[in-house]
Amino acid sequence: MTNAYLIKNATLVNEGEIFQADLRIKGDRIDEINRNGLNHKEGEELIDAGGLYLLPGMIDDQVHFREPGLTHKAEIYTEAKAAVAGGITSFMEMPNTVPNTLTQELLEDKYQIAAKKSLANYSFFMGASNDNLDEVLKTNGKDVCGVKIFMGSSTGNMLVDEDEVLNEIFKECPLLIATHCEDEATIRKNLELARQRFGEDVPMQQHPIIRSEEACYLSSSKAVELAKKHNTRLHILHISTAKELELFTQGAVGDKRITAEACIHHLWFTDEDYERKGTLIKWNPAVKRMEDRSAIRNAVNDDVIDVIATDHAPHTMEEKKNSYFNAPSGGPLVQHALPALLELHREGIYSLETIVKKTSHALADCFQINDRGYLREGYFADLVLVDLHKPWYVSKENLLYKCGWSPFEGQQFWSSIEKTFVSGHLAYDQGDFNESVKGKRMSFDRD
Repeated sequence: MTNAYLIKNATLVNEGEIFQADLRIKGDRIDEINRNGLNHKEGEELIDAGGLYLLPGMIDDQVHFREPGLTHKAEIYTEAKAAVAGGITSFMEMPNTVPNTLTQELLEDKYQIAAKKSLANYSFFMGASNDNLDEVLKTNGKDVCGVKIFMGSSTGNMLVDEDEVLNEIFKECPLLIATHCEDEATIRKNLELARQRFGEDVPMQQHPIIRSEEACYLSSSKAVELAKKHNTRLHILHISTAKELELFTQGAVGDKRITAEACIHHLWFTDEDYERKGTLIKWNPAVKRMEDRSAIRNAVNDDVIDVIATDHAPHTMEEKKNSYFNAPSGGPLVQHALPALLELHREGIYSLETIVKKTSHALADCFQINDRGYLREGYFADLVLVDLHKPWYVSKENLLYKCGWSPFEGQQFWSSIEKTFVSGHLAYDQGDFNESVKGKRMSFDRD
């Protein structure tokens, strides 16, 4: 059965404008957008979106859905579902699963899982290690989002720390390279200092001191230096410090060879929250000072930081309840990322146009995604209807993450996700899911 919907009286947010219009979905595409109204056709489902805002679905370029190998924490099925409920219609997933995604065969295995299970559209990064350059260079840039390099170990065992290897990857790889940048030697030194001072009982407030500004800047600047040397297409993930911002330029994402990402947790929390939240906000790179958060927020508005993502990385509560050295870094975010950004809009920090630009348009441009990220006739109908005046509280009862917890529990959000269309399919409707159609594999407009 072909999807046929007519969305009437919506307030569209798209390409720097906010305007009233009707939008028609036919099959998996946007068929028509008309500011003067459209007539209802026989066979179309009519949706009156009066009072609601219609946005292009959020594209999340950094998630860890833990499948294969770590499915006690999360899996593609559960986390894609949570993402769709949060207005995320497409995701790009990272390679530090078990086994690590270091061969083309293992990469294709993940695509096969997603084709059967993912309610959202999907792509997967190819992983780089100290000894798999040949496999990395086989990656097809037309149907794979990019290559991921951990230039600082996080979860998993994928640290690329040999200078000769890094130089070769940056020199030879024609695809977008996404990097996690923290200098491992600096972190090890800071860890030893913390252990000498506190023993095994290191307080969480030490996390941004251990995974310090210096560690981030040393690694990020090294990546930028390599990218400039080889004219590599570099995308640095989860910027967490004000100092790193000097490495990036202001301007349109499509004009840059070096781009940067900010994550929800670095836009929301500060080091003052460790006392209250503890390991629940332990991420790598660490949540840092109020001054860093302010600088990152401003850099998003100033087009120095190009995109906003989640770095959704669930762990079980049992794992998180451990002491500093044993509690893993990362937390679940996809269900609450867009509501959190809409809260920042309510506080006057971001315009709706900026939120759409940084979560949809710029992602499509940054990764050269085919026919997604914009409300345009002929593009895939990845759409989110939001109510900016429908408050709700985050509670255990309304969480969809497999891990069953959120750093936002108890938070009131004033905006609600009402409906989410994924490639024309109404996948989420006011708390109800239609899982009869799965998301699509994204493709990329690259030579």
